[in-house]
Amino acid sequence: MTYPNTLIFVDLASDDPEATGQFYAEVFGWTNEGRPAGVYHRLVPGENFKNKDGSQSQIGNLHIGIFNTNNARPYPTAEGAGTKALSRGDHKARLWVLVSDDDTPERILDAATSRGAKLLWKDHYWKEFNGYNYAFEDPWGNEIILWGKAGENPQIPDGYTKE
Repeated sequence: MTYPNTLIFVDLASDDPEATGQFYAEVFGWTNEGRPAGVYHRLVPGENFKNKDGSQSQIGNLHIGIFNTNNARPYPTAEGAGTKALSRGDHKARLWVLVSDDDTPERILDAATSRGAKLLWKDHYWKEFNGYNYAFEDPWGNEIILWGKAGENPQIPDGYTKE
């Protein structure tokens, strides 16, 4: 192998991709594209990854898919894989989202919970990746972890848990 395989996007499960896309458009400001609407949606975070100096790089942000658990697409047959139940409360893949320098985890958590998300935990510092972490479960059972940069010589706020 001369070049590594590349992650291009991740899918979230939903029994209502249109509503899930709208939820993420409202919570994070992402573009919600039906492809086609109600069957599969693509969330586009927009802009590009930033260079160290804060300017836009030429590398676009990753996209997120939302597949319908009633007939997951793509699939080799029109009938699909059959209806699957949403995963709630079980261990599953988690999606990590970097909190933008011009946003706050508090605003995001408020926006998410006011739209039916469940707060899982907040106010945690993880030294391994030098970040402040917060988590919620969306109304469809997907777990989202927010990561905020702690910076050099982080001052962990009182009341935060640490590891």
